[in-house]
Amino acid sequence: MESATPWRIRGKRVYREFSQAELDVQYDARATAPDGQKYRDFISENSARVRAERDCRQNVRYGPSEAEVVNIFPADRPGSPVVYFIHGGYWRSSSQNDVDLYADVFVPAGCAYVTVNYALAPGVSIDEIVRQCRSALAWTYNNAESFNGDPDRVHVIGRSAGGHLTGMMLADGWRKDFNLPDNLIKGATALSGLFDLEPVRLSSVNDWAKLDKEAAWRNSPVHHMPRVGFPLILGWGENETGEFKRQSDLYRVAWQSRGWPCQTMEFPGKHHFASMPDLMYPDEPCTKAVLAQIGI
Repeated sequence: MESATPWRIRGKRVYREFSQAELDVQYDARATAPDGQKYRDFISENSARVRAERDCRQNVRYGPSEAEVVNIFPADRPGSPVVYFIHGGYWRSSSQNDVDLYADVFVPAGCAYVTVNYALAPGVSIDEIVRQCRSALAWTYNNAESFNGDPDRVHVIGRSAGGHLTGMMLADGWRKDFNLPDNLIKGATALSGLFDLEPVRLSSVNDWAKLDKEAAWRNSPVHHMPRVGFPLILGWGENETGEFKRQSDLYRVAWQSRGWPCQTMEFPGKHHFASMPDLMYPDEPCTKAVLAQIGI
C-alpha cells in the first residue's frame, strides 16, 4: 500500500501545503540551480564586453545616493522606444552592470536601452528599493529625449527580483507623486518574478528581505494592479519550483481577469538562471515576443 506523508507528519504547515523547510526550498532559487553561477558569470562578463563595444553612458545619477544610477545606451535615432531593464539578485545582489549585455539586441533593433541600479537589502528595505526604481523610471521618462528615446514608448523588463520590481512599476497609486501619466508604460515583461510577497515573508528569504505583514502586502504587485492595461509577457523556466511558477500564474489571472492581454511562456528544460542569456539572442522566443510587443 502506498504511504502518504501528510503535512502533519512532515511538520507544521506554514503556507498552503508547505512546512517551513519545504517553503524555504520553494523560494531558494540558488539551491534549485546548482550551476547557476556560470549563468551569472556569463551575463556579467558579456555586459562588460557590451559596455566596451557600444556607446554607454555609465553611472548617470537619477537620485542623491551612491546607488541611484543608471547606465544608458542611446538609440541611433530620435524618437525611439525605450527599454527600461531592472536587474534581479533577490534584492540583495547584482547591479545594473550585470544586465547591460541585452543592449546588443535592443539597440540594433532600434531602441534606447536603460539599466537601473538600486541599493540592496538588507541595507535598505524593499519599500526603498521600489521607491528608487520608480524614481529612476520617472527620470528615464523625463530625460528620454536626451538619449534619443520617446517618453511615450517606454517598456519595462525585469527578471527574478527584477520581475517583482517590474510588477511594482506597473502598480497603481504612485505615478501622481512623480507627476507621471497613468499610461506611462506601454508594455512590460516579467520573467521568473514574484508577485505576492506573503509566502516570501514566511520563508528564509526574509532573513534579508526583512518584511513584516504590512510591507509584504504593500509590495505585492498582485494587490496593486494598474488602472490602465497594456500588453504583458510573463515567463519562467520549466525546471523552476512550483511556487515560482504559481507566482507568475497568479499575476496572469489577475491581469487577464481585467481583460488585458497577457502572453505566457515556459522555457523548456531551464531552471531559474538558465534563461538569463536568452534576451541576448534575437532568435530566442522570448526576445521575439518582447520585440513584437515593442512593435519592432
